[in-house]
Amino acid sequence: MTQLFRNSLPAGASQPAPVLPVPLSFNRNWLQDLESKLDKGGPWGDWRLSQLAVQGEEAGLVSSFDELQCMKHLSGLSPLPHQIDTAHKVLFQMSGRAILADEVGLGKTIEAGLILKEYLVRGLVSKVLILVPASLVLQWVRELNAKFGISAIAQKKAYSWGNDIVVASLDTAKRDPHKEVLMNNEYDMLIIDEAHKLKNKKSTNYQFVQQLRKKYCLLLTATPVQNDLGELFNLITLLKPGQLGNQGDFATNFVVDKRQPKNEEQLRGELSKLMIRNRRGEGPVNFTKRKVRNIPLTLSEEEKRLYDGVTAFVKEQYQEAGGNLSSMLSLVTLQREVCSSRDAVFITLVNLIKKLPEDSPKRDRMMELLQTIRTVKANTKAEKTLSLIREMNEKVIVFTEYRATQEYLLQYFREGGLQCVTYSGGMNRGKKDWMMDLFRGRAQVMIATEAGGEGINLQFCHHMINFDLPWNPMRVEQRIGRVHRLGQQNDVIIYNLSTQGTIEEHILHLLHEKINMFEMVIGGLDVILEKFEKKESLEKSLYKIMLESQDEEQLRSGLNHIGESLSQLNTRIKKESETII
Repeated sequence: MTQLFRNSLPAGASQPAPVLPVPLSFNRNWLQDLESKLDKGGPWGDWRLSQLAVQGEEAGLVSSFDELQCMKHLSGLSPLPHQIDTAHKVLFQMSGRAILADEVGLGKTIEAGLILKEYLVRGLVSKVLILVPASLVLQWVRELNAKFGISAIAQKKAYSWGNDIVVASLDTAKRDPHKEVLMNNEYDMLIIDEAHKLKNKKSTNYQFVQQLRKKYCLLLTATPVQNDLGELFNLITLLKPGQLGNQGDFATNFVVDKRQPKNEEQLRGELSKLMIRNRRGEGPVNFTKRKVRNIPLTLSEEEKRLYDGVTAFVKEQYQEAGGNLSSMLSLVTLQREVCSSRDAVFITLVNLIKKLPEDSPKRDRMMELLQTIRTVKANTKAEKTLSLIREMNEKVIVFTEYRATQEYLLQYFREGGLQCVTYSGGMNRGKKDWMMDLFRGRAQVMIATEAGGEGINLQFCHHMINFDLPWNPMRVEQRIGRVHRLGQQNDVIIYNLSTQGTIEEHILHLLHEKINMFEMVIGGLDVILEKFEKKESLEKSLYKIMLESQDEEQLRSGLNHIGESLSQLNTRIKKESETII
């Protein structure tokens, strides 16, 4: 190789000097400098001082103690201004004890989640108990985990109470052996949804919650005042005993009679220390509209014959019972089912027949009705519903009161080429979640029963069909509230199917024309009904009018009278509530 290299040199070139290796040297001045600093006990040389330095850096990141620190930890949620304001007030003005009394649909659950998250982030809370209606347990757990990153669990077994953040139903919690376990615990925060269920201080609900040991407490209700100002006093006393004096002081200072306050400005001032109420129409929160489409339908001859036969039979039995409504509730159910489906009527009739002796004259009449059912070959409502769903070509929830109708519609729609799921109160939590996921993803239609109308949020759907109408307006509003709520981006379109020449036509007229129910929110409606039903439930009043009316004119007159009463109550209650909250 050397020889080759030499041969490649140009002629006359001198031989290069050999290259010798240079010894390596390391500059260790930086190490000596570091050691000298550590010897002097600099901030990074001592573990305790190092921790203090980190804390100092973290403290510098907090621009103001009055800011909500939890906002930095919410990646999947953008709270509305009124929700942030509410959380701020509860934290800094109310010391973590408050009634959140927003009108329905303004996001009291989000406000409670914000407050809880803030206390957790600040290290002020670790042990939390959340008591809600049974139908809302899973919804609370999902929202706290998904929106706030709060590791809440649903109470299922006795050992569940040992977790740090537990969501349970109030009805379960107040019963033994659970009650004893909870009484022996101390909670940093207690949250109660639908807190108007605590309004009576003599109730087991109230006494149980009063005995729970809690540092911070949030009561959520859209209706803090329902029948009596004393109920409001009871809620305030749960949060802060003595805030309004004792019951005698409260009555003397603030009450003229049960519903009429005095010294209103002073009362409002006292309430503002513990209660926050945001209203629809105030601030930047804009709800989408409700668009109601009432669809009258004409029954086929066979369907009308069945309706008339059932109605005549039910009225006969009412007369024979001497006008005793409580003895024939199953027959009244039959009257309502005939406006839904022949399947619902068939199942009820079969069950009634099984209970009768062989020689009962009622048995023959019921067998005649079964024969009439066999002549009914179609369902006018189902045909119209299928047509509506195909026209809209969007997701829709169809509500019915009856499981038999639900099963019939599921089969009918599937035969019509629609992808459908069902949702009902009898399903366990896992199946309900599965049905909801299928509806959100693949299925176009969800068919839900009345029990399924509670505790589900369907903001991704804005079409709703009332296949049959409950006689209780509250249950209609609960249906609508599943889709018309905060987070709904579209106007909600409500289709009400009603069969002409039946009681259903008159019920729809009462709900829509007389009390404008479809424009109300539940926070106002339940108060109206509670006052109306002091003597008798609205449903019972409707039954009596239907059964005792001799003709259409009497029926219409009786329902109009109820409508006027409800309308007057609505006007009066608005005036009363506006003077206080």
